[in-house]
Formats: sequence, C-alpha cells, structure tokens
Amino acid sequence: MPVSKRLAAFALLGLAACASSPEADPRYRPAESVLEVIAVLRRHVPDDTYRFEPAQDFTGRNVYRSTLLRLESMERIHTESLRASQMDGVVSFAKARALERIRAYDLAAEAYLLSAELDAALASEARPSADTCRALHEATALAVGLDDLAEQSGIPSDADSVLARYEERSRRLEELRRVTQGTHYEYVTREEIERTDVARAEYFVALRQILPQGDVRAASELERLVTRHRDSKYANRHVLELAQLYEGIAVEYVDAHPPESLSFDPVRFQELIDSTSRFYEVVAGQDGRPEKLEASRRLEAFLAFALRVDRDRFTR
Repeated sequence: MPVSKRLAAFALLGLAACASSPEADPRYRPAESVLEVIAVLRRHVPDDTYRFEPAQDFTGRNVYRSTLLRLESMERIHTESLRASQMDGVVSFAKARALERIRAYDLAAEAYLLSAELDAALASEARPSADTCRALHEATALAVGLDDLAEQSGIPSDADSVLARYEERSRRLEELRRVTQGTHYEYVTREEIERTDVARAEYFVALRQILPQGDVRAASELERLVTRHRDSKYANRHVLELAQLYEGIAVEYVDAHPPESLSFDPVRFQELIDSTSRFYEVVAGQDGRPEKLEASRRLEAFLAFALRVDRDRFTR
C-alpha cells in the first residue's frame, strides 16, 4: 500500500477511535434536572448530623453545601424554564433546607417564606419551618464574640453577665429541641446546643488565668461539655480538649514550681499527671477513631515530660 494511502487509513482509524470514545462516568455528569438535585438533598434531610458527620457528594463536599450551589447554578442558567414549569417554589424550599443545615438560618427563613408565596402546596410546611429558622437565628445571635470580650472592662466582674447570655441561649435552644423533637430540627438544635457549650467552655478556658479559681472553673466547664455531649460526633475532640487543659496546667505548675525547689508538691503534680493521662487514654484506646493517633502521640509526649520532671527532682 502506498505511503499516502497508509497515512490516510491511520487518520480514519484515529477519527473513528475518537468518535467511539467511552462515555464519562454518570456520577461525574452535570445534573440533568432540578428534581435530581432535590432528590439527593431530600434523602439526607433526616440525617442525624449531631452524632454523624454530614454526608458528602462524589466530590467530597458537604452534601448540603453542594446542593445549594447546584440549585443556585440552575437558577442562573434555567431561570425561564423553572418559572415556566412552576418550579420556583420547590427550588426555594429546597434551598431553605440546604441553608438551614449550613447554619444560614436567617436566609433559610426568607427562602421558606418565598416558597410559601410561590407554591401554596408548600405553605403548610414552609411557614412553620420559617418560624423555627427565625427562632434559631435569634438564639444563636446571643453568642459572645471576640469583639465583646475586647470591649469588656473588669473582666472578672463581667463573667456572670457573659454566663447569663450563654444560659439564655441554651434555654432557648433547649425549648426549640423539645418543640421539634421527632423532626430533623432536633439534630440541628442539638448541634447548636453543643456549639453553645463549646463556646462557653472556651470562654472560661481563655480567661482561666484572670478569673478567680480560673483553672478549676475551666476544667469544670470542659467536664460539663464532655458529660453533656457523649453522643456527639465530636465527643472525642471534647475529651482531648480537657486532657490538653490538664496538660497545660501541669506544665504551668512546673514552670512556677521547679522540680528541684522546695515549693514543688509531688502529690499535686501526680494528680495532674493522672488526670491528663486518664483523658488521653480514653481516646487513645478507641480503635477506628481519627483522634486515636493524636491522643496516643500526645500521651507519649506528656509522659516523656513527666519522666523528665521526675528526673530533675533528684539530679539538679
């Protein structure tokens, strides 16, 4: 066969190969309809995100966040089609469901009210959901931020007022949890109660060197957090925080009372060693948990520190 004809044959084979290339994996194709996107969200609305991590889509992104992005993208591209098919209310309702799971409660409430206006069939569920999201937004707004702490004068005397704000926030959330029991909002409110308890504990940990009996109060708040949220997906993280607090107190004690000095109290130091080790061991002994490795390494480092202190007591 002449060279020119051979090259032409190869070119035709190449074109045929390109034309018959395998189709992309269906999982990675763009969503073909808004109902397909909503179906994925609907499947995960009842998920217990207090005890378990939120579901992820095939890209590894939070399924609520990814659903919101896809719905917004479809709204931009297919605005007229959605309006013509009277899907605006359904899309707004689905966006509200996604927004409430990423803690945008004020926006979720607005989206629910819009869906109730656009689709009368959704109003009976959308309006109560809007009320719940509005209540969640008002309760979470009672948080104490860094700006609030910076503006405080006489921090020890203001600790009671800060605690009162946390207590009021918890009270409102607990009431919401009781009202919404049996719905997916129960998990949402439990998550917010946990965040409130975390913020409360972090406040006292941050100010433990300023407040009277600060170490005792900080430890008490973290122990309260651990006790109240044993079923949380972050339960091990809370125990690690408590162990790290005791470790920090132990290090500070050694800095203030050198091991070779007469002010060093071996009994007091041993109590700190036992408390720290016990909490690290609780997490380090749980197979299959992501915090296991961190707890094991921190425990090894802390025990090495304790051995060095014991050695310094008799060699310096």
